[in-house]
Amino acid sequence: MNSFSPQHSRVLSGMRPTGRLHLGHYHGVIKNWVELQNEYECFFFVADWHALTTHYDDPSLIPESTWEMVIDWLAAGVNSNSATLFVQSRVPEHAELHLLLSMITPLGWLERVPSYKDQQEKLKEKDLATYGFLGYPLLQSADILIYKAGQVPVGEDQVAHVELTREVARRFNHIYGREPDFEAKAEQAKKKMGKKNAKMFDKLRRAYQEQGDLEALEVARALLGSQQNITLGDQERLFGYLEGGGRVILVEPQPLLTKASKMPGLDGQKMSKSYGNTIALRSKPAELENTLKRMPTDPARVRRTDPGDPAKCPVWQFHEVYSDDDVKAWVQQGCRSAGIGCLDCKEPVINGVLEELRPIQQRAAEFEAQPELVRSIINEGCERARDVARATMEEVRHAMSLSGI
Repeated sequence: MNSFSPQHSRVLSGMRPTGRLHLGHYHGVIKNWVELQNEYECFFFVADWHALTTHYDDPSLIPESTWEMVIDWLAAGVNSNSATLFVQSRVPEHAELHLLLSMITPLGWLERVPSYKDQQEKLKEKDLATYGFLGYPLLQSADILIYKAGQVPVGEDQVAHVELTREVARRFNHIYGREPDFEAKAEQAKKKMGKKNAKMFDKLRRAYQEQGDLEALEVARALLGSQQNITLGDQERLFGYLEGGGRVILVEPQPLLTKASKMPGLDGQKMSKSYGNTIALRSKPAELENTLKRMPTDPARVRRTDPGDPAKCPVWQFHEVYSDDDVKAWVQQGCRSAGIGCLDCKEPVINGVLEELRPIQQRAAEFEAQPELVRSIINEGCERARDVARATMEEVRHAMSLSGI
């Protein structure tokens, strides 16, 4: 079961530093971040250590790629007043938690992560027989668990990573959450809720543990989340007590499924730098217009008078993103009847992309002109992230008897 209080209902997401972003990143990730930051407490980070798992032999591009990516985040609407933006390697507690979790994580759990063998196949030219590559899903788990993130936005292909994180958290809590006199401490914590709430908690706890009543479990969680008279530690004890386990130290996250991006590349495949089919968010308007005019179209339309099929044309996929129903109907009729040419068809797409990118590019120019502001945003974000990470690590060290003497 997932147990986290409203205070722990955070969202955590990160991206490897790949330099300037393109429309695929914007539609697939960043637009979602912009929405989430207005609903949740969000932590968005540059996963520079993760970049080393496959590019350890040439890390020289990471600093510049980080800089360019952060500017694009800000230009695209990620707000440092609404979300915490930071760089993974600037919060060394990630590495410490990763190390400690590696002590209890079975190798088989890492070897069965689907992307492990998939990436080895795709990147055969690289030597990936390293612990860093095998262990990167556990580093991802540390990234999530150190902020007690309740939700992690992922696509369906990444759900396995979140499930691994849940298993790691569950194992950690099972091994280290059974503090001495746990039940006595939980009973003491319960009394701080007041007689009425304590009685309600007992009733809901029995309903869940004796009858498996999931609704009672949710009501009890909400009850605990609303308590102002108990400490965070007592609250975590009561979460564990509620479910019949020990104290909840690391929160089990839930995957927050995101819709697959509909943004195609210039050739109709997924937009990706590796395919060379991208449109950068900061592409100059004249360059962008020229690129879109040269997009491939339905190969059956050799001459202007040849009818075509939008379903076989990469430009149609752009219409699916940028055009309204009237324009799409005009394209369907005009293409199939050869009533419009391919350049005519591309015109609304060009206008749509330019209109979408105009405010992003204006903000990007403003941030490029203020490097100290960008550095300040990242420095402040790293400080905020590190404060949260330190607090979690204090609990982890204490639970593992590593608090010193």
